[in-house]
Amino acid sequence: MASLSLQTLFVILQSLLLHPNPLLAYSLKDCTINYVDNPLADVFVDCSTCYLVTVPDDIPRDVTSVKFNSNQIKEIKKEDFGKLSKLRFLDLEFNSISHVDDESFIHLAALTTLNMYRNELTNLTANLFQGLSMLTELDLGFNYIHFIHTSAFQFLTSLQTLFLENNRLQQITDIQPILQLPHLQVLSISYNQFSTFETKDLLFNVSSGLKILNVSQNEIKTFSITPLVFPHLEMVNLSACGQAGGLKWDIPDKTLPTNLTELIISNTLITFEEIRKVLQNLDSLIYLGLNHMEDVINKGLLATVCKIPTLRKLDLSYNSVNSFSELENCSQLSDLDLSITHTSELPKDLLRSLKRLRSLKLNINLLRKVPEDIRSLSTLEILNLSDNLISDLGCEDFINTTSLTELYLNTNRIIKLNSCVFENFTDLKVLDISDNLLQTIGDAFKLGPKMLMFLNLSDNVVLLFEQGDFQGLKSLKHLDVSNNIVRLTRKVFNGLINLESLSISVLSLLYYNIKQLQQLKSLNIYFSVDINFRHFNPYYFDASYVLRSLKVFTVICTGNPFDFYLPILIQTLQSMRHLEEFTAENIYVSAPGPDTFYFNNELKNLTIRKTDLSHLNPKLFQPVPNLQVLDLSNCKLKSLDFLAQPKLSALRYLKLTDNELTVINETVFQSLPALTYLDLDNNPFTCDCSNAGFIQWVKSNNQTQVVNAYQYTCFFPMAAQGRKLMDFDVQSCWTDVGLLCFISSTCLVLLTLLSSFIYHFLRWQLAYGFYLFLAFIYDSRKKKKGAPHQYDAFVSYNVHDEDWVYREMLPVLEGEQGWRLCLHHRDFQPGKPIMENITDAIYGSRKTICVISRRYLQSEWCSREIQMASFRLFDEQKDVLILLFLEDIPTQQLSPYYRMRKLVKRRTYLSWSQAGQHTGVFWQNVHRALETGDAPTDTDLLTGPAGC
Repeated sequence: MASLSLQTLFVILQSLLLHPNPLLAYSLKDCTINYVDNPLADVFVDCSTCYLVTVPDDIPRDVTSVKFNSNQIKEIKKEDFGKLSKLRFLDLEFNSISHVDDESFIHLAALTTLNMYRNELTNLTANLFQGLSMLTELDLGFNYIHFIHTSAFQFLTSLQTLFLENNRLQQITDIQPILQLPHLQVLSISYNQFSTFETKDLLFNVSSGLKILNVSQNEIKTFSITPLVFPHLEMVNLSACGQAGGLKWDIPDKTLPTNLTELIISNTLITFEEIRKVLQNLDSLIYLGLNHMEDVINKGLLATVCKIPTLRKLDLSYNSVNSFSELENCSQLSDLDLSITHTSELPKDLLRSLKRLRSLKLNINLLRKVPEDIRSLSTLEILNLSDNLISDLGCEDFINTTSLTELYLNTNRIIKLNSCVFENFTDLKVLDISDNLLQTIGDAFKLGPKMLMFLNLSDNVVLLFEQGDFQGLKSLKHLDVSNNIVRLTRKVFNGLINLESLSISVLSLLYYNIKQLQQLKSLNIYFSVDINFRHFNPYYFDASYVLRSLKVFTVICTGNPFDFYLPILIQTLQSMRHLEEFTAENIYVSAPGPDTFYFNNELKNLTIRKTDLSHLNPKLFQPVPNLQVLDLSNCKLKSLDFLAQPKLSALRYLKLTDNELTVINETVFQSLPALTYLDLDNNPFTCDCSNAGFIQWVKSNNQTQVVNAYQYTCFFPMAAQGRKLMDFDVQSCWTDVGLLCFISSTCLVLLTLLSSFIYHFLRWQLAYGFYLFLAFIYDSRKKKKGAPHQYDAFVSYNVHDEDWVYREMLPVLEGEQGWRLCLHHRDFQPGKPIMENITDAIYGSRKTICVISRRYLQSEWCSREIQMASFRLFDEQKDVLILLFLEDIPTQQLSPYYRMRKLVKRRTYLSWSQAGQHTGVFWQNVHRALETGDAPTDTDLLTGPAGC
């Protein structure tokens, strides 16, 4: 549509003027530009899981991060990234890339991270990484790499981290080009095919700055390194290494281990003697991981471990706790991990001697109560007891752990909290008791912990929170009591003077409950209201009337919406003068009134979901001129006309998924000059010309990104269901209906005027032309048939002259001279069309005699007869026409009868009025004219009356 195209062009031009950086957001065929709050921020493009087989060519040039993971790309071509000079992060993992053209990355001078994990590369060529001088992290894990060219890494002068796990490297010489990298600090070559790892096998000496080396999951029988090659090595991972005879640790120079601070030996095939020898020589070890090592631990390995004077962190997860009896000698430990040890009870006094322990993990076990040894750990700061079977907390459980700052008791079976449980926590800041079976919290928080800042009581079955339940938590900032079927008594939140965030699922919330929460900035309320629920406290929302500092307000109903309390919700919103974000899901039955946000002028983020907004009043958004994010998903919207208003000029993010939009009027976006992100997914689009303007706008505008637009499918008409909306051919819709109507009406007017003009001035000429055409057709047929003439002459006369014809002409021409004449009243075939009779008579006769009078000239049929005869005269060039004038007619009177006047000027004619008394001479001239043969007429025809 031409008019729509002009409107679309206007939108584009306006967008370009208002946004000097047009590449920040627009619709891509297969990818999505991630929404960011700052329009000047970096551009992040997500092309993951898009079934791509090649790198798209519509990636914006300003992009800094691209994700191509989980696609079907098989090859990287030299030109694929030629225009992405600002790219810093490139993710190509989980594809089928088997070939990369040399110099494919030569234009990516700013790239710092390249991820090619899970592909099908087999070798690294000399110029593969040319141009990547700024690359700091490279992941080539899970490929089939078995060959690395000696010059493959020469361009990676800034590389710090390299992952080559799950490949087919076999010997240390394969990685020699890597060890020469000047800034390499982390190297992972796990899951390869190394049988030995000995630096003496290197072709020439190198000195690497490597700090972390991961050679796990290799069947290495000998591990031998020298300080010359790895002078700065700090961490080694030998997990799942070794062969049947056991791994041999061969480090002859004892000066090297002084740099080693971390060692992971998990499920490693190594003899007890060998590992003990290794650990005895590691005098600088700080962290040791011994996962899945029960065999050597049971032989007393911990006795050796605990003698390492520098050891601070010990990970014994995935082992059996029964083998940990020697832990009592590890008094120097600060961090101990005993998670996933399948223990139901710690041996008594196992941890009593760990006087320096700061962090203890006992999560994911079978503990039914808090281990007694916890009481002796006065230095403990972090304790994780989550995912156990603890059902009861006693007053003595944490009696001496006064230094705890974080306590995790989530996902247990705790039924109640006693008042004495947490009274000794003077420094506790984080407490998580979510996902338990709590029915009451008792007096647990009436006196403290006074320093607690985060409390999670969600996903329990608490039925009642009473006054003063939280009065001891003066420092609390975040409280989550959601997913509890809770009733609140009066002033239940008294004392929470510093609370900033509250999440709650309740059935009643009184005004006085939270009137003390003057610092509250985020309030999340979750409901589960049954359709029969009617005992709703009228002061439910009135409780938040005093929340003048609130910035985030979320109300979500998981049951049926309760629109009958809308006046209370509106009154609640009136008090929130600083509200910036409001979410209402399944709350309204119908669209909220236009005055809903009258007092929320600072609102920036508005979400209304699962609500019937089909009759939305556009005035709803007039009080919120700063609105930047609008989410109206699943709201039965059928039109976007409500967006066409200047009050939404600041809107940048618009989500309208799961609605009933069939036709999109792209002109509404003219009033949204800041819009950069538009999501219309899962709407029943119509694929016809009604959406042609929107399709053109999506493809041409370079301001607004229509997310996944090229994946939108057709719902109407039925024949187009399942097709892509963007594949609809809009070329057929470019005809402007208005212009077509204008042209049609103009043509109709002109045709009417022309027809009137022709009828008034040229009707006889047109009629003459028409009959000449019919005569031409008839003449052509006669020539083909070659039929003989039936009559000597056809007499053309007017009915008023019929008496003269019968009285004067017939007696002489038929009676005396014997000619065969054709007269229309006598010889025309009955029932036959008159024009066909006339044509047959003229062409069936050798001559045509026209008996001309003033009445003859005024007769329509006589005019047609002479026109037909004159056509035969000039077509056949034969002397076939005889003109008989019964009366004198001046030449000027013949002017209206243009054809007759022309004939009179060119042919000899006979005048009855001039014959006088000499009628015999007149009829003799007629006889002579009838006797004239069919020879062509002379070119110089005589004019004037024939002599009588």
